[in-house]
Amino acid sequence: MKIAPYSSGRFKNYLEQKSSEFRDLIYQHQVNSRYFNQNDEILRQGEQLQYLYVVPAGRVSMSISAANGRRFQLGEVNCDYHIFGEMEFFTQTPCQWNVVADEHMQVDVICIQKLSEALHENPEMMFFFASALAEDYQDSMGIYTNRLLHSITYNIAYDLLVQSQTNTVLGGFDKVNQEAERFGTSSRVYRRAVKDLLDKGFIRKGDQGLEIVDQQALRAFIDSYE
Repeated sequence: MKIAPYSSGRFKNYLEQKSSEFRDLIYQHQVNSRYFNQNDEILRQGEQLQYLYVVPAGRVSMSISAANGRRFQLGEVNCDYHIFGEMEFFTQTPCQWNVVADEHMQVDVICIQKLSEALHENPEMMFFFASALAEDYQDSMGIYTNRLLHSITYNIAYDLLVQSQTNTVLGGFDKVNQEAERFGTSSRVYRRAVKDLLDKGFIRKGDQGLEIVDQQALRAFIDSYE
């Protein structure tokens, strides 16, 4: 979640009015700032959290690993004062995701205990957490549902279309193996699905990765699954 409120939702006007107060509340309980290099773990799956972490700027990637060694990549986040550890803050459970720095960055460390006490004294600030967690939950469920119910070819096509039309929170990766993990599949299956879309003339390989060639045809292909 971001410290700044989302631009939609039932309580957006109230959140916009109170956004500076919420930011101040978070940073009143900052312990220090830490610096992470590329590939350093900010959060590790399974660890107990004593702090929340605010990333003012920079890219991080999020993943979860299974006991059999397989890994699911949720995606890459271009941070703008994003808070990490907020779900575990409320549930008091071990960290669910690995959060890894994709570049050198500053991370601001927030004391969970002091923030908890402050929220008891200012319960109206819970609106920020509730609204952000609801938005993030819906986004995540949309991703999981598509991954489970549709083919890998559909998911790649749909993902490209969404990223071309909206400013998505979670972006993709440059490396094939990471993209395959983001779609919950192997590199071989991912490459085969990309080749299918290339052969159909929907996309091409550009300098910045896969690019849409014929958006109307790609949309028709996606709609044919519904």
